[in-house]
Amino acid sequence: MGKDLSVSVLLDFYGDLLTPKQKDALDLYYNQDLSLAEIAEHMDISRQGVRDFIKRGEKQLFDFEGALGLVRRSRQAGSVIGRMSRALEQMKALNSGADAGKCIGQIEAGLSELKDLI
Repeated sequence: MGKDLSVSVLLDFYGDLLTPKQKDALDLYYNQDLSLAEIAEHMDISRQGVRDFIKRGEKQLFDFEGALGLVRRSRQAGSVIGRMSRALEQMKALNSGADAGKCIGQIEAGLSELKDLI
């Protein structure tokens, strides 16, 4: 079974929406890098049972992302913040007037607030 590491990101966002056993199996497999056999021993179930938990959990995580898009939107917001930060630095270098300083302060406050949200 090949590992799709994007599942680890999805698990961070949507893990609490899974059953506890699915979340545990996915965490052990993707974040703790345990083998199916090690997880089976830890959970006291068969390797096939672990595989089923993982496959069902992966499907649910991708379904959640398809419906809610939180990971996609978070990445987009991060990209926008990066562009705004670079533009702000350019603006600081070009403008030193009082009005520019006020605008720069407002942009900095907005960026800080956005960063706290994601």
